[in-house]
Amino acid sequence: MSPSGFPAPTRKEHQKFCVTEGWAQVRNARSKTGDHWIYELVLPDGRTLRTRVSHPVNRDGYGVSMWSHILRDQLDVTEAEFWDCVQHGVKPSRGVPPPPQNAIPAPIIGGLLASGIPDDEVRAMTKAQAIQRMTEIWSQQR
Repeated sequence: MSPSGFPAPTRKEHQKFCVTEGWAQVRNARSKTGDHWIYELVLPDGRTLRTRVSHPVNRDGYGVSMWSHILRDQLDVTEAEFWDCVQHGVKPSRGVPPPPQNAIPAPIIGGLLASGIPDDEVRAMTKAQAIQRMTEIWSQQR
């Protein structure tokens, strides 16, 4: 057991986490020596995480300092999230991608369409144009 109350992690569990969450295995960074499996995960916010699992995976686990670095800087999860994924298959919540900054808000799109503006015309509008048009429609209704 680690000081946090969780089991001491092994390389095999590190690899299981990556596979369970759906990380992509990429080419070995040190192709001549081949001493690591490299995994990458593209997050919804656009960042790419990269982690290295030494092989063979049945070697001893990681030291406390190294494991803290892996969790924080490579996997970007808490220890509880890691173990929930490894032991129960629960993937960490990585959030949803932020909406594009110039996306027209859904209520505006709905209002424009409900006001009889054709779909293709709405699609051609910028966010500012859509908001302006909806403001004009609301002003006329009063």
